[in-house]
Amino acid sequence: MEAKIDQKLAQLGISLPATASPSANYVPARRLGSQIYISGQVPSEGGKDKYTGKLGSEFSVEEGQKAARLCAINILAQLKQALDGNLDRVVGVVRLGGFVNAEPDFKDHPKVINGASDLMVEVFGEAGRHARAAVGCSSLPRNVPVEVDAIFEVN
Repeated sequence: MEAKIDQKLAQLGISLPATASPSANYVPARRLGSQIYISGQVPSEGGKDKYTGKLGSEFSVEEGQKAARLCAINILAQLKQALDGNLDRVVGVVRLGGFVNAEPDFKDHPKVINGASDLMVEVFGEAGRHARAAVGCSSLPRNVPVEVDAIFEVN
């Protein structure tokens, strides 16, 4: 029988990608008791950055939301690997941290990170509701527009 969360992802038309290896001295996921911390994920696809540039000049809010959603998909891929392939072990999404590479006058950071937040609720339902930060910054690695990290409660 197919797992419930895998079925939900299929209904949403989402196929989780192969996970990216860390690009520096860190691990992609770390478990502490009943929580798993997922390192920041960027909007990459097929091993390449799908988006590069800043919000407020190169990207609209809607494009930023798509980039944040891709970050969230990459988070789920890392989480699935950390849970030995079983996303049904997720009790809830505890927190998302969103970083937005934006022009100084850009003010819609929370709207951009909604791309990641909305996906968590679509996938996990009420258990996907979470605490969150949405922070603007002057740059991100490789000039990606968004990076998102996460904490999950698991059993």
